[in-house]
Amino acid sequence: MAFSTRPLFNHTLSSPPLHQPKKQKPVGSQNGYSSGDEAQSLIPEATPQEDYSWVSVIIPFVFPALGGLLFGYDIGATSGATISLTSAELSGTTWFNLTAVQLGLVVSGSLYGALFGSLLVYPIADFLGRRRELITAAALYLLGGLITGCAPGLGVLLVGRLLYGIGIGMAMHGAPLYIAETCPSQIRGTLVSLKELFIVLGILIDAIGGWRYMYGISAPIALLMGIGMWILPPSPRWLLLRAAQGKGSVKEYKEKAVLALSKLRGRPPGDKVSEKQIEETLVTLKSAYADQESEGSLMDIFQGPSLKAFIIAGGLVLFQQITGQPSVLYYAGPILQSAGFSAAADATKVSVIIGLFKFVMTGIAVLKVDDLGRRPLLIVGVSGLALSLFLLSAYYKFLGGFPLVAVASLLLYVGCYQISFGPISWLMVSEIFPLQTRGKGISLAVLTNFGSNALVTFAFSPLKEALGADNLFLLFGAIALISLLFVVLIVPETKGLSLEEIESKILK
Repeated sequence: MAFSTRPLFNHTLSSPPLHQPKKQKPVGSQNGYSSGDEAQSLIPEATPQEDYSWVSVIIPFVFPALGGLLFGYDIGATSGATISLTSAELSGTTWFNLTAVQLGLVVSGSLYGALFGSLLVYPIADFLGRRRELITAAALYLLGGLITGCAPGLGVLLVGRLLYGIGIGMAMHGAPLYIAETCPSQIRGTLVSLKELFIVLGILIDAIGGWRYMYGISAPIALLMGIGMWILPPSPRWLLLRAAQGKGSVKEYKEKAVLALSKLRGRPPGDKVSEKQIEETLVTLKSAYADQESEGSLMDIFQGPSLKAFIIAGGLVLFQQITGQPSVLYYAGPILQSAGFSAAADATKVSVIIGLFKFVMTGIAVLKVDDLGRRPLLIVGVSGLALSLFLLSAYYKFLGGFPLVAVASLLLYVGCYQISFGPISWLMVSEIFPLQTRGKGISLAVLTNFGSNALVTFAFSPLKEALGADNLFLLFGAIALISLLFVVLIVPETKGLSLEEIESKILK
């Protein structure tokens, strides 16, 4: 059942605005997503948008986003840490001579943990709530970092990597949820995409020292994340969801939601504006749940609007992985080297060069996503991905004498990925699911993302050996064209819509 089109937390305040949002322009209907005789716009022109202060929205963003920073840091630190771990001089252990399988488990341990974390959170997301889930993720980050950094042997190290990975799975689920549900709708795209920038920033952090220091330095950041989330209030939308599900006193949950919204917006506790917003939204939710089971079943995600949302979100995170991103970056060193860049001989310097470029391009996406919208960035970015992959295939087939073509194609790929699939996929995942199944839906989307990442990582070497670089890039280019078709035909525009409007206008 669709919720009311009245937006949550989007009423204009009576006091003078600290930030005056831009007027939203109507967006044309998207491939049949608007129905009946509704206006041809997914963003009603008369919808009021919330006045806000950047000071009041930054704090509820930063602490959840630290979960992304710690995820990115693990990606960046692992390559350097494994070199130190397997070095007789630098390891400081008697078990440094690891086999290929053992080293692979160290590298991929956090990925397997993230997969398990995504599965773990599926049935308990609504019970935990967004805030408690992120506190749990911070605790797992802290515990995993400390155990890994202090590990006396390989077995304990792998346990630490697994725990850290479970923290990643929970953080990548809870962070976009909390940010999307607590921020004003007109800057939701900017803030959720900014979380992706935190991931890239984490990759770029260059930890100095041995492997114990590299892994252990994540612990104080995790502690800061946990303290910050402890101070922040629960998501008001989650509190109202629990009230509508009959999980406690409606009056008590309503009072908590009012206080939470007041705190998030920097208003006096229990102010009239927050109280009015919560009251109207609670009426809407109770009406929506009137003829439904209080909790819903585990299979609700595969029915009605939730299934449509999962097709959109799951498709985006799947194509995010299977369009070859890890594989293209594998060739970054040789491509830059062939063009005469001596720095390419050093894998660490190559990763820094690519990382800085990713950071800049993600910043562009963050700045423009709420102005241009999600679909334009996806369409332009994925088109660029396909073009760059075909150019790379051509380079390895018959343009080997023109290394600048490969360099330009590599940068085009990285840049287009970072303005499209990189940040926009996670943004759409955070906002497309109905409230009733949002926790379960995002859990499945995160599971799809990490699962496809593991599949691509596993299949890369056999595919490279069987097809060669030229045909491998050709295959990825064909997949990119399919993903472009998916974006054009299936993915809707959500710019400027509240989460309730997305459900009622797009998923109906």
